[in-house]
Amino acid sequence: MEILAYPHPTLRHKSKPLRKVDAELKQLVREMFELMYANKGIGLAANQVDLPLRFFILNVAGKKGEGDEMVFLNPVISFPKGSEEAEEGCLSLPGLYGNVIRPKQVRVNAYSLEGKEFIADVTGLMGRCIQHETDHLDGVLFTDRMNPTARTDIAYDLHEFETAFESRRSTGGIPTDEQIAARLAEFETKYS
Repeated sequence: MEILAYPHPTLRHKSKPLRKVDAELKQLVREMFELMYANKGIGLAANQVDLPLRFFILNVAGKKGEGDEMVFLNPVISFPKGSEEAEEGCLSLPGLYGNVIRPKQVRVNAYSLEGKEFIADVTGLMGRCIQHETDHLDGVLFTDRMNPTARTDIAYDLHEFETAFESRRSTGGIPTDEQIAARLAEFETKYS
């Protein structure tokens, strides 16, 4: 398992709702937490690790053994209130940061790995992270939410990511779009 870097096609894939949780999925979640901690992240969406499934993990403490490890299956965000601007980064765009305006508070409805529904009104870093990770599940990156001037400022960096991706793909390090689509379809058939 590895974190996909922009512009990998799976990052733009709209995730499918989960219909079941099995031992394999629980193992994938454990691996995602290890990968997230190793990369000093606080959240990681399934499509960032090439899974087309509608879930993400989160621990705003960002360290194993600290904070709360949370899993959000089939999250839905509603009731946005207010707005605030803050800097965001992304494990799929390492080293790239930019300011994004998001609602100051949102309500999230989701299911745990045990199948229990939970509802929470969230603000602060947790609220921002939940919105960022839910965006991933819809194929949206934080750079898409930056204002046009800020996007112009990072155009060179995005081009560097695109060049690195094409280089890896040309040497066989990244599958073709068709191979990726077939793999995603397999997971979708199994879990949604």
